Amino acid sequence: MYDRQTESWWQQATGEAIAGELTGEQLEFYPATIISWEDFKSSHPQGKVLSRETGYARDYGHNPYIGYDDVNNPPFLYQGPTTPDQLPPVARVLTIDLNGDAVAYPYETLEKVGAVNDTVGGEAVVIFWQAGTVSPLDSATTATGHDVGTAAAFSRMVNGQVRTFIAESGVIKDKETGSTWNVLGASMSGSLTGTQLTPVVSINHFWFSWAAFKPETRIYQP
Repeated sequence: MYDRQTESWWQQATGEAIAGELTGEQLEFYPATIISWEDFKSSHPQGKVLSRETGYARDYGHNPYIGYDDVNNPPFLYQGPTTPDQLPPVARVLTIDLNGDAVAYPYETLEKVGAVNDTVGGEAVVIFWQAGTVSPLDSATTATGHDVGTAAAFSRMVNGQVRTFIAESGVIKDKETGSTWNVLGASMSGSLTGTQLTPVVSINHFWFSWAAFKPETRIYQP
C-alpha cells in the first residue's frame, strides 16, 4: 500500500511505513471482526453495506483463488521467511499483540472450546468462536464456501471485575452471573443483558503471514 500524499510504502500486515518520507510511522489499529452478513444484519439492522453498483463491471462475490485456504496447500506465491512448523502455514489464527506479548489462537482449537480465557501482555482477554461464517477463499463463490466460523477478542473486565467465560452447546456464558453473550461481545440474557464487552484489537491471519513478522508468537494451547 502507499499513501497518495507522500507515496510512502506501508506494510499491510503491520501498519508500518517501510519506505519513503513516513518510514517508521505506525498506523493505529482498530478492532474489526470478520462475521457473516446474517450476523451483522441481525445485530445492526440499520448498518450499511457496500453496494455492488460501482459503475464498473466486476464479478463481485467471485473467488479467483479457489482452494487458497486449503490447509494442506502451501501458501500461494509466498516467498517470505520459513514458517515456524508449530502450525500448518495456511492454518487460520486470530492473533493478539499487547504490550509486547504476541499470541495466536488457532481456529481449529477455538472451534473445539468455543471460549478461551487468557492473559496477554498483562491484560485479561477472552476469545469467542461461533460457527456460521463461510470462507471467501474456498469455492468459486463466497456463498458456497465451507464454514470456518468467526473469532473475536474482548477484555474480560466487566463492571470492574474480571469475568470467566465458558461455552456450552454453542452458548457462551460467564460463570459469575450465567449471562449469555454473542460473538460480538454483547450480553443477550441474564443480569448483564445489554452490557457490551470492550473489543481487543485482534487480527485474522493465516499462520504463515503472521509468523513472518512475529515468529516468537506464543500459540495458545488449552
